[in-house]
Amino acid sequence: MNHSALRKYLPASLLFILAFSSTQLLAAPKVHTVTLGPSRRAPYVPTDATPETKSDEASTLHVRALYVDDRQKEWTTGEVHDVTDRTFTVRRALRLNDALPTDSAPRWVWEPGPWLMVDRISGHVTALHLPDFDSVVSNVVWFRDYAAYCGIGTTARGGLFAVVAQLGARKAVVQKKIGEWPQANHFIPVCQPAKWQRLPMRVTLQPTSGEATTYDVLGSSSLVEDGDNSDEN
Repeated sequence: MNHSALRKYLPASLLFILAFSSTQLLAAPKVHTVTLGPSRRAPYVPTDATPETKSDEASTLHVRALYVDDRQKEWTTGEVHDVTDRTFTVRRALRLNDALPTDSAPRWVWEPGPWLMVDRISGHVTALHLPDFDSVVSNVVWFRDYAAYCGIGTTARGGLFAVVAQLGARKAVVQKKIGEWPQANHFIPVCQPAKWQRLPMRVTLQPTSGEATTYDVLGSSSLVEDGDNSDEN
């Protein structure tokens, strides 16, 4: 039956409902399933390891596969941080080929990598480019949509920096030089884990070999999730 015949036998109100329902079905976004697999141990040798710091635990990286709709997207390591009820961050685990040009076969090694932001609804996985982040030195501590850590300056202003980065923001909220880098015979870890305070929002960062400094963190969330529309009422 063609459209003309269908309009002849069905009332206009029913035709409108059918057309509206079809449009809604076509526009409905697909909901994805995001899961993390079981943890497993992978061999890992930190680049700053010394005979005093080497141990079975320090030489092991706990990795988990990240799946979107039952398809593996990444390897991850460490704990998940829930930013909102649909978005979380987790650190990527890298499997690198450490073979020299003269080696006859690949030599695979594991290392902790950059941070990822994952949207549970859209299934999007985004690599985060945190300012001055260094995979060895930076021990990120999250609060809300803020990441606090010590970073290494990569430009002419190089050194050790206290950094607070916010998801969705173009510039770091805090970026203060707190020491020189590189440092001979530096402490491991280079900095102590950041300590957050809720009200007023503050964070304390401390080099292991230096004094603690507390920074006020001002601003509102700048994270935009898929489907957000600031013009909607």
